[in-house]
Amino acid sequence: MAPTSYQPPTRGDKTDTTTYSQTVDSNLAHSQSTVAKLLEGKGDAIFSVRPSDTIGHVVGVLKERRIGAVVVTDQNGALQGILSERDIVRRMAETPGQTLPQQVEALMTKTVHTCTPEQTLTDVLTRMNEGRFRHMPVIQDGNLCGMITIGDVVNFRLRELEYEALRMKQMIVG
Repeated sequence: MAPTSYQPPTRGDKTDTTTYSQTVDSNLAHSQSTVAKLLEGKGDAIFSVRPSDTIGHVVGVLKERRIGAVVVTDQNGALQGILSERDIVRRMAETPGQTLPQQVEALMTKTVHTCTPEQTLTDVLTRMNEGRFRHMPVIQDGNLCGMITIGDVVNFRLRELEYEALRMKQMIVG
């Protein structure tokens, strides 16, 4: 038995009512988040070293700045490579006790995957996951303009999901 407040639809009711709670825009909004949007909140600080610096110097920079990778640039600031904690640990296993005096140039990754501020976070996250790397320099007009990490992307997306969940809760509750 239906509650007394329930009224079945009648002939004069609108039959073409459309709801907009599920639209392509609302369901795909997260895929429109860009690297530029992430950098707005994170900032554009870039920590770099030179190819002639020692691994010992890099270890000091990584520890002091509490970061996991540095970009390697020439004297003009042009990207030459990237060096991560993982690279250093692997070399330490290969050359125990001899790693810290080595030059960055011998150890850095020279083929660097980069992104642009216009790229979507979904695309960047996919590339990072497939390439199994955690740091990606951001290039705009041929110049370094930031560095993002897989952690930055995941945290940004988690905040978006929390906001979306809150919006849905408010929509349901009223």
